[in-house]
Amino acid sequence: MEKFIIEGGIPLKGEVRPAGNKNAALPMLAATLLTDEPVILNNIPQIRDVKDMRILLESMGAEVKDVGDTSWEISAKNIDPRALDMELSRRIRASILLAGPTTARFGDLRLPPPGGDVIGRRRLDTHILALEALGAEVNFDRVFEFHANGLTGADILLDEASVTATENAVMAAVLAKGKTVIRNAASEPHIQELCHLLNTLGAKIEEIGSNTLHIEGVSHLHGGEFTIGADYLEVISFVGAAAVTKGSIRIHNAGVQYLDMVKLVMQRLGVCWEVDGDDLLVSNEQSMKIITDHGDAIPEIKTNVWPAFPTDLISIAITVATQSEGTVMFHDWMYSGRMYFTDKLVGMGAKIILCDPYRCIVQGPARLYGEKVDSPDIRAGMALLLATLAAEGESTIRNISQIDRGYADVEEKFRALGAKIERVKE
Repeated sequence: MEKFIIEGGIPLKGEVRPAGNKNAALPMLAATLLTDEPVILNNIPQIRDVKDMRILLESMGAEVKDVGDTSWEISAKNIDPRALDMELSRRIRASILLAGPTTARFGDLRLPPPGGDVIGRRRLDTHILALEALGAEVNFDRVFEFHANGLTGADILLDEASVTATENAVMAAVLAKGKTVIRNAASEPHIQELCHLLNTLGAKIEEIGSNTLHIEGVSHLHGGEFTIGADYLEVISFVGAAAVTKGSIRIHNAGVQYLDMVKLVMQRLGVCWEVDGDDLLVSNEQSMKIITDHGDAIPEIKTNVWPAFPTDLISIAITVATQSEGTVMFHDWMYSGRMYFTDKLVGMGAKIILCDPYRCIVQGPARLYGEKVDSPDIRAGMALLLATLAAEGESTIRNISQIDRGYADVEEKFRALGAKIERVKE
């Protein structure tokens, strides 16, 4: 076990470059199973979840070579789905992404229910219904069994705009015979990048970025090369860190084309930035005042499917709100456990009322003090890190393996910005 020790109260200053998007890297790695030719992926985030996905691919016979500091060449020519590492599959959420490409290309897969963060129930029904619509047979007796003698295109209406279910449906449909239409599809940046990768490999996907995808199936995909874009969740984490420490930073290659809605929400919390090409400039002159609704009503920040404010950023927004003047309600209807980390912020001095598992009210600004806390999940872990950077005195964050799952070299990046943060063994 490792932990972070942080000395807070230091304004961040300098330049930082975010890693590649974890949520794009994971389905892209799964997508390499769709072809027997080599695929090179660049700007891969070197984090635990991605490395675990690499191990899963290698357990089935994929050859993965390092061809640069953040570039891998994946060859899935000789794959045996029966050799899948079942124990590792149980531990990581991303293992479910193997269902679509493996069923499409090989016809059979045994897969245990996936693991991942404990932030509420994450149903798999949408994945199953989409694959069944394409002609797959799915059975479950403590382990999922997927079987197909070739898939056929279909008109699919997803019962919810699930990100990973959309990704599985897209990966399966590109090798299905005929045309597939996926309606109520999720359209997050990582789904868009997955579709662009697949088209680079010879797929025929149209209306990328919309909620209705049109896919003309092809008989096979070829090899190719693709560069993963910046992780916008990490970008906004740095924005939040600068704001709560009253710092001034430049974020290089920030993927600004995906940040319009997030910018609107952060402005409501009193945080703004400037755009310089593809860089973000966050100054130390922030208003840090919550903008009320019409009639001076308390505003509500609510998560929703893209392009609305994403659930994975609600924890960061809550932490920023503890340092903003005013009152705001946060509502994340997607996950029943997302708000439970707020008790740790309260222990540091934050003024937060947890209304129910989905809603909390934050009143700021609050004076935060150093504390010993545990990281319950990836996003809450980063939010707590921001709180400790803003707090007076020394803090300890335990169970930082959760943070490592989603953020590469996090302490080195913050140290380069002037933060006092050390990783030590428990």
